Amino acid sequence: MNQEIYKYSFAPSFAADAEFLILGSLPGEESLRRREYYGYPRNAFWPIMATLFDFSVEMPYEDRLAALRRNRVALWDVLEAAVRPGSLDSAIRDWRPNPLDTFVKGLPQLRRIGCNGGTAHRLLLRHFPELEQRFEVVKLPSTSPAAAMWTRTEKLEAYRRFFSGL
Repeated sequence: MNQEIYKYSFAPSFAADAEFLILGSLPGEESLRRREYYGYPRNAFWPIMATLFDFSVEMPYEDRLAALRRNRVALWDVLEAAVRPGSLDSAIRDWRPNPLDTFVKGLPQLRRIGCNGGTAHRLLLRHFPELEQRFEVVKLPSTSPAAAMWTRTEKLEAYRRFFSGL
């Protein structure tokens, strides 16, 4: 009998003074293997963050997370767990959301929620539509290399706009 294997998100990375929250859907295979947010080397997330917040993408993972926290950026995933063969969001099923409604209550300075890709955005609005009443929720281009309709420069500019203006 073929058992369904659930994959789980990581703990959130945040500081209490976070103004921005970036939400993915669920970590992919390489991220899970490395135990790192956006651990797939071809994912544009860390190069974009390093450019925007002026740190080295080569820094150890914990230092990159600390750099985001210093810049008031929190990371988490919309889903706590799901069945997903491989890493494509289109294969996600039987999911369970993270308790985002409770989580954001502990972030009194939060202003914007950025969804890293369409799946994260759809799932957030499906499970937590009330968050759109309290925060600016933005669907950002996925930093995954599978989102080839956006160039890396276009992705960078979209994230730059998200973090500007506060």
